[in-house]
Amino acid sequence: MSVLLRPRPASWPWAWRNGLFLANAVAFLLCFAGMVVAGWRVSSSDAVLHGQAAVSLWEFLTSGDFAEATFENWESEFLQMGSYVVLTTFLFQKGSSESKPLDDDAPQDADPREHTRDPRVPWPVRRGGLALVLYENSLLLLFAVLFLGSVVGHVIGGAAAYNEEQVEHGAAVVSGWQYLGTSQFWFESMQNWQSEFLVITVMVVATVWLRQRGSSQSKPVAAPHTETGA
Repeated sequence: MSVLLRPRPASWPWAWRNGLFLANAVAFLLCFAGMVVAGWRVSSSDAVLHGQAAVSLWEFLTSGDFAEATFENWESEFLQMGSYVVLTTFLFQKGSSESKPLDDDAPQDADPREHTRDPRVPWPVRRGGLALVLYENSLLLLFAVLFLGSVVGHVIGGAAAYNEEQVEHGAAVVSGWQYLGTSQFWFESMQNWQSEFLVITVMVVATVWLRQRGSSQSKPVAAPHTETGA
């Protein structure tokens, strides 16, 4: 049987063994740096057009506009992944590599309490009790904390940017709590949320019929369309 050639695991260097993380981390840093530079130039140009002094990089990084733009996007990403983690625990999609099998037991559903004596399992499994309850839901908890933290950042930054415009137009400023009730906040949020759920929807359905050889996100190329799970 022909397979994609790759080095034996024992000979993999650290970077190769962690390549998926490294590639995404580098892509994030490059894109984030690009966003900072481009946003700074836009902010400075806008200030000059209004007869003001050009904005310094530090002024831009501490501005409401930068915080709002950053956390608004992070918020939607963490919402997407957190909700997907939850939905895939009890919902299925026939034929999709993104779904647990319909007619077989999934290893993700196994009760970890049956492995408390296995020395290889993570320590919360061996300890049991509250530590295990938190650990078996830790992925969801992580995304929930990151999502809520991003919402807070979005509210703080968005309210600051919103109030700048309010002052320029002689209108009253609002608190962060009041900003949560504005159409501006929900427009900023929903325009990102809808795109995140669109991507997930496409991914779930597309993996029923389409393949990518070598990808963990795809079923084997020769797998029947009705086969569920990667």
